[in-house]
Amino acid sequence: MKVMIVTDAWSPQVNGVVRTLTTTRREMQAMGHEVDILSPVEFRTVPCPTYPDIRLSVLAGNAAQQRIHDYAPHALHIATEGPLGLAARRYAIRNDLPFTTAYHTRFPEYVKARIGLPLSWTYRFLRWFHGPARAVMAPTRAVKSDLEAFGFNNVVLWSRGVDLDVFKVQESKRLNTEHPIFLYVGRVAVEKNVQAFLELDLPGSKWVVGDGPALAGLRAKYPKAHYLGVMKQPELAEVYAAADVFVFPSKTDTFGLVLLEAMACGLPVAAYPVTGPIDVLGDSPAGVMHNDLRYACLQALKIDRRTARAHAEKFSWRAATEQFVGHLHPAQQKEFVPG
Repeated sequence: MKVMIVTDAWSPQVNGVVRTLTTTRREMQAMGHEVDILSPVEFRTVPCPTYPDIRLSVLAGNAAQQRIHDYAPHALHIATEGPLGLAARRYAIRNDLPFTTAYHTRFPEYVKARIGLPLSWTYRFLRWFHGPARAVMAPTRAVKSDLEAFGFNNVVLWSRGVDLDVFKVQESKRLNTEHPIFLYVGRVAVEKNVQAFLELDLPGSKWVVGDGPALAGLRAKYPKAHYLGVMKQPELAEVYAAADVFVFPSKTDTFGLVLLEAMACGLPVAAYPVTGPIDVLGDSPAGVMHNDLRYACLQALKIDRRTARAHAEKFSWRAATEQFVGHLHPAQQKEFVPG
């Protein structure tokens, strides 16, 4: 099957959306499918307001639609709600081409955290955007229920996985500071609530791995913490393996791939009992969820690394990709109608 995935998030961005789509394409190709990615790298871009690391395509509508027509996909998947996603949606509707979409991040909550826009306004836009899709793919059952409560239809589950060959239990001295070592990995942005982690009174040392618009401010405010930039997966696996507890302070994530990566390296998790950690951890003893994040961190120190690894082994990218493929809606390409 020929599949086109349209996304406004792509390399060199490093985040869960990019990693999910990159891995899904790889798994689909291994299953014998042909996959084309329509992304901002093909067009002129401008920095996203309040988040310059993200580049948005400009004036790409007609060219993007022509690309879809020329590729003539058997199935079209629109991964994001940005400029390219909007162009692909417009093309699909004008040409009566079935398509699927995905809900990767809690976009309304992020927008509210950044500029104070009411949740109801953003969810209204998202209902409009995803409304014509044959299926709206959500990463967890909790997110699926949330979307349905906000009036979304045709919501289906598309889970996630972890590369167990890269992220593995190993000896590592990558972080040479006082133990216990508490680690955060991910985007350093206001919606990730990293400050809640750095404010905790914890023994040992703290590390933050990643980049983002809030990094400079956090470095200045919490100089005793240790900071690393964006890392490639093998290096990141060594960082996970060198730490004692993975701290996940976000209250807005829909899944949190880093949770699986950490546990695959034998690193137990401390998190709030919110969507994302609840779905990934469930009732597993591989982590501790508590409204007192400090308590969760200290309790997580007692967890055996083998317990964390065993839980991560339940998550397969192949199974997640088979879910994704099963939700696609193949259709015959029709005469191109520009929009």
